[in-house]
Amino acid sequence: MLPHLRYDKEVSVKRLAILGSTGSIGRQTLQIAKAFPDRFQVVGLAAGKNVDLLLKQIADFKPLFVYCPDKGRLNSVSPQFLSMEEMASHPEVDMVVIATSGKAGLSPTLAAVKAGKNIALANKESLVMAGEIVTAEAKLNNAHILPVDSEHSAIWQCLRGEKEKPTRLILTASGGPFRDYSAARLSRVTVAQALDHPSWRMGKKVTIDSATLMNKGLEVIEAHWLFNMPFQKIDVVVHPQSFIHSMVEFVDGSIKAHLSCPDMRLSIQYALGYPDRLPNPDLPRLNWDEIDSLTFEQPDLENFPCLSLAIEAGKNGGTCPAVLCAADEAAVNLFLSGRVKFTDIACLVERALDGHQPVAHPTLPEILAADAWASEKVMQLVGAKSCF
Repeated sequence: MLPHLRYDKEVSVKRLAILGSTGSIGRQTLQIAKAFPDRFQVVGLAAGKNVDLLLKQIADFKPLFVYCPDKGRLNSVSPQFLSMEEMASHPEVDMVVIATSGKAGLSPTLAAVKAGKNIALANKESLVMAGEIVTAEAKLNNAHILPVDSEHSAIWQCLRGEKEKPTRLILTASGGPFRDYSAARLSRVTVAQALDHPSWRMGKKVTIDSATLMNKGLEVIEAHWLFNMPFQKIDVVVHPQSFIHSMVEFVDGSIKAHLSCPDMRLSIQYALGYPDRLPNPDLPRLNWDEIDSLTFEQPDLENFPCLSLAIEAGKNGGTCPAVLCAADEAAVNLFLSGRVKFTDIACLVERALDGHQPVAHPTLPEILAADAWASEKVMQLVGAKSCF
C-alpha cells in the first residue's frame, strides 16, 4: 500500500524533472506546473524525437537540465545536458515525473528510486516489467511511487485515511471504441478507428492498448505491485461512461468509488500536489444534470484476449511480464504501420508468451534480455506469417 507522505513545510516549491515532456502526459504535467508557479518549478525536461516542441518548452520553463537523443539540436540552448538517469537522481530534483512510454522509462525509474526520490509514475512498463526490483529498491531507499494513471490514482485516493487493508480492488475500463464489435468486425478495424478513443486523448501506443484492453491488463499488474494486492483480489469491470475510475472494497463489504471527469490532469495534479488538493478552475467538473446513467458489465475476454493474457503473465511473474510488454509494443507498432491486423496483436503476444522460457525472480539484465527476445520473436512470427 502506498505510504502517506509528509512534506517539509519549509519547502514551498517542488522541483520537478519531467521525463517525456513532449508526450501527452508530459504536456499536461507542464500545464499543471504553469498553473501553480508558487508550488512547482520545472528544473529538468527530457524528450524523444519531438525536439521542436522540447525547444519551445525550454524557452518557456527555463529548466536547469535537458535531454533528448539528438544532442546536437540542443547546442544552442543553455541548460546542462544530462542523461535521464542523471536527471532522475540529481540532488536538485525533488520529484521525478516518469511520462516516457515503453521500456525507456525503466532505467530512469530505477535511478530515481535508488536516489530516494518521490516519483510520479505514468510509465506502466517500469512496474510491469520489473515490479519486484523497483518496489524492493523503493522500500530500501525510502522512495515513494505516486501513481499518475487515473485508475491507480483513484484507488490511492480511496485508500487515503483507511487503516484496514482493502479486500478487493476494482479497476474500471471504458471498453474502448470496439466494445460491441463482433470478432469478424474487429478483424477489419483500421488504425484510424483504433486511435479514436471515446473517452480519453492519449498517445498512440496507449490508445491502441486501450482498444485491445491490454492497457487494463497492464494496470492490473501495476496495481498488484503498487498496493501489494494478490491478483485474485483485483477485478476489472467495464464502465463505458468513464466517470468512475476505480473502486475499493473493504472488509465490511463497503465500497468506495472515485468519480471525476475523464481528464488526466486531475490525477497528475493530485500526484504533484500530494498531500494537498490544489484548487484549479481550469479542470473540469462533473455535471450531474448531464449524466443519465452509470452502467457496468464484464469484459469480453473472448474478443479481447489481451486482458487475460496480461493477467496470466502477471500471475506467472518472472520474465513473463517483460515478454508481454515487449511483444505488445512490437505488435502495436506493426499494426500502426499497417503490417498486421488489429486482431493479430493478441495472437502475436500469445505466441511470444507461449514460446518463452520464463526466469523466476530475474535480474535487470535478464529482464532486458527477455524484452529483446520477445521483440525479435514477434518479428520472426510476422515474417513466417504464423499468426495469419
